[in-house]
Amino acid sequence: AGGGTPTPPRAPAPSRLPPPRPPHRGGPASVTADAEVCMMAADTLDALGLAGKYVIKINNRKVLDGVMEAIGIGGEDNAGRRLTVLRAIDKLDKFPVDEVRKLLGEGRRDESGDFTKGAELTKEQADLVVEYAQATQLTQLAYAGEVKSRPDDMQFVSMTDGAPAGVFRYDNALTVSNLRQKFGFNDTANAGLDELEVIADLVKAAGYSEDKIRIDPSVVRGLEYYTGPVFEAELTFEVKDEKGRPVRFGSVGGGGRYDGLVGRFRGEDVPATGFSIGVSRLMAALLAVKSPVVAVEPPMGPVVVLVLDRDRLGDYQAMVGRLRAAGVRAELYMGQAGMQAQVKYADKRGSVCVVIQGSNEKEKGEVTIKDLRLGASIRQIKDRETYLAKQAEAQFAAPEADLVAAVNRVRDRYR
Repeated sequence: AGGGTPTPPRAPAPSRLPPPRPPHRGGPASVTADAEVCMMAADTLDALGLAGKYVIKINNRKVLDGVMEAIGIGGEDNAGRRLTVLRAIDKLDKFPVDEVRKLLGEGRRDESGDFTKGAELTKEQADLVVEYAQATQLTQLAYAGEVKSRPDDMQFVSMTDGAPAGVFRYDNALTVSNLRQKFGFNDTANAGLDELEVIADLVKAAGYSEDKIRIDPSVVRGLEYYTGPVFEAELTFEVKDEKGRPVRFGSVGGGGRYDGLVGRFRGEDVPATGFSIGVSRLMAALLAVKSPVVAVEPPMGPVVVLVLDRDRLGDYQAMVGRLRAAGVRAELYMGQAGMQAQVKYADKRGSVCVVIQGSNEKEKGEVTIKDLRLGASIRQIKDRETYLAKQAEAQFAAPEADLVAAVNRVRDRYR
């Protein structure tokens, strides 16, 4: 507007994102999709009430393949050995490192005497694989109470070296840099590190810290069909088992890039990435932390029809059928135990009540309904009259024709 010489536009900064690819059928070929899957997994765990109690860990199978090329087990002829190596690394969260080294070497015999054949790596080959799998991402950002700038010549730190004393924080960008410095042996490894660098940039730009999404070379996923990024959702909090010992839930989900899998069945390349959840373990974790999105009280288990006379299995099974036809979860006790053990079994199943019909009830055309929850709660009542009144509610007789109504009378107390 002032008549001056206009400033020439700046050239756009070079992008780290992979170049565009030709149109294809299927999902996106870019690792942008893998980053999106990991961010969605984090959002899901946050929404379930697990914020601050998990981390999404990401690695890349191409880096692992590059490491294995570097130790001389690349190529189709060594596909089986590579898979054995991957499965051995995948045991690092379950076995001591010395036991994993056995799986990388000649093999391992477990406590039962069963022998698992190893990958037959030399000690030097196994050392490099273990060093990669145990590579730590700790970056010394502050120590001795004094904040320091991150040195450009930060040396790679391995778990076996022991972390220096101080305060540490994970840093995805520095992790990739350190991995490239130590394990960027070849084009295969560097292609995987390039993809991890893109993912690190994307999740950082989207506001996800390393406390939520973290580059971690210990993640391998033991299945052969993964072709690029692999990831796992690991819960980081502890609970106590029945003996008071600390227990961690560990991984509750995982997945990765599997570009070649669909093509095996369709005869064409279909890029694909995905994430799956271990529902039962995740549900147990949600109950352990009393997540507001799930009921803290245990779910109502099936009504169990007890078997007191094995010659009348048909009658008992008919009762189960009537209950199921009325929409009531029910099952027949299948074991050989007596009545007390059957009741204990029903209690472990989370049943609110059991159905009892011995010879006396059968002659009267009745069934006895025993409310297990109410029966357990009245044991502490000291007043005799109150106890007897509650006991009458906890165990009562009903005409066999009214079986469904009698059972629902108990179930209605806990709906």
